[in-house]
Amino acid sequence: MGGNMKKMMKQVQKMQEDMERVQQELAEERIETTAGGGVVRAVVNGHQEVLEIHIDPAVVDPDDVDMLEDLVVAACNEALRKAKELAEQRLAKVTGNISIPGLNF
Repeated sequence: MGGNMKKMMKQVQKMQEDMERVQQELAEERIETTAGGGVVRAVVNGHQEVLEIHIDPAVVDPDDVDMLEDLVVAACNEALRKAKELAEQRLAKVTGNISIPGLNF
């Protein structure tokens, strides 16, 4: 194996190690968003998994469940969008924005 090939293999191995590190960091990351002026709060991790939903009891109206559901969906969607954006930014630093087949966030 030539010197260039060995160098490239080392670079690929380092990139894999860096990606694994970033994935672990993303799993531990907490992204929090709110909806309805803060009455609904969603917390997700960097892997776009919902960890927590908090609802201010004052917003719970049995006659208007639809509004509460909309607020929960809005908070979750915003948190997931931010988590995806964070993952893309962190992984772009590792990959240098090259496209890697099968790695979609």
